[in-house]
Amino acid sequence: MANSVMLPPLPERMRPDSLDLYVGQKHLVGKGCILRNMIDSGNLSSFILWGPPGVGKTTLAHIIASTLDREFFTLSAVSAGVKDVRDVIDRAKGGSVFNRQGAPVLFIDEIHRFSKSQQDALLGAVENGTIVLIGATTENPSFEVITPLLSRCQVFVLKSLDAADLQVLLDRAVHEDEVLKNRKIEVKETDALFRYSGGDARKLLNILEIVVDSSSGEPSVLIDNEKVCSCIQQNMAIYDKGGEMHYDIISAFIKSVRGSDPNAAVYYLARMLSGGEDPLFIARRLCILAAEDIGLANPNALLLANSCFSIVDRIGMPEARIPLSETTIYLASSPKSNSAIMAIDTAMKLAAETQTAGVPLYLRNAPTKLMEELGYADGYKYAHDYPGHFTDLEFMPEGLEGTVLYEPQPNRHEDSLKAYIKACWPKYYPG
Repeated sequence: MANSVMLPPLPERMRPDSLDLYVGQKHLVGKGCILRNMIDSGNLSSFILWGPPGVGKTTLAHIIASTLDREFFTLSAVSAGVKDVRDVIDRAKGGSVFNRQGAPVLFIDEIHRFSKSQQDALLGAVENGTIVLIGATTENPSFEVITPLLSRCQVFVLKSLDAADLQVLLDRAVHEDEVLKNRKIEVKETDALFRYSGGDARKLLNILEIVVDSSSGEPSVLIDNEKVCSCIQQNMAIYDKGGEMHYDIISAFIKSVRGSDPNAAVYYLARMLSGGEDPLFIARRLCILAAEDIGLANPNALLLANSCFSIVDRIGMPEARIPLSETTIYLASSPKSNSAIMAIDTAMKLAAETQTAGVPLYLRNAPTKLMEELGYADGYKYAHDYPGHFTDLEFMPEGLEGTVLYEPQPNRHEDSLKAYIKACWPKYYPG
């Protein structure tokens, strides 16, 4: 029993050490795919792995370095500073590491948390090949990684594991893990296991370990949906170790604002802040919420959210909690409309289907005499020359006349927009 206590957690015990055992991300590491080709050729260049937690970013970095026999350094953006970065670069320049098959690999977990100065410290070493950088992030690197560094790295997008991937991991753990293979385990149902894991391998294995441990001392373990749900409810703190409910809290925050519940929204805001979430990450989500879920029902929401982002960027924590709270409450308490996102998504789909549709001649510029002779701009009516600064002119390409993309939704602000649009275009907005 004492020995089992000393064992690492199941996710660590089951961490694969080769591409043959690596599960998921076939679009990157499958035969003939881009990352697999890079590994097979040995021509390793710097890249960033972007994807949700528990999909194998760290594992993949270790496997690549091991497969190519590269010296491997690792830093966590949460705890490392500029000095740590420079120390690793100095060590990489040491003669011993170049006895291997190429430049050493520096893996930086949560690279989105690196400051500009920390990222700047990497630039020279990445550019001259002193190190090969592999970054891992759950955030869009175009927002979080400085442009000079991003331009020197490829970005590979990792996906959540699907049910088939999770089944492979489950079977392997039950039959191959040094502890579990000695238990009589029957997996009767997997729905709850897979649902709670959410495509996250680490979650899946943590849940499995919790369920098996709950039957300690019993001759066999029966895993079904009821058993999994019961164990999760009783062991939520264990289930959440390492901050694995991070995205659940964010999801609840977004949906509380969208659902016009300021109390729940500010509660989840507090959960995120007390858990160490980057306040700029939250402020960015508020900007998205203001445009996507409030939109034209209250255009001031986007202005406030944008101001909040700027203020949070300038003042930082702990004071940043105040404008974040103010903006969260305001957005949650605002009327909601998704008409703007519905309009642009519909328009983008239509644009993709009608790429060859020509702009009417009368809407085109005529900067040359030849263009004038061809009829460019001929027949255009300047709106300000007409009563009410409006003239009934068709602006859509031929074949798309009368297409309605913006549908005003019932709220005070859009009601006035709708009245104006209907007065201008009664044939397109009847009733």
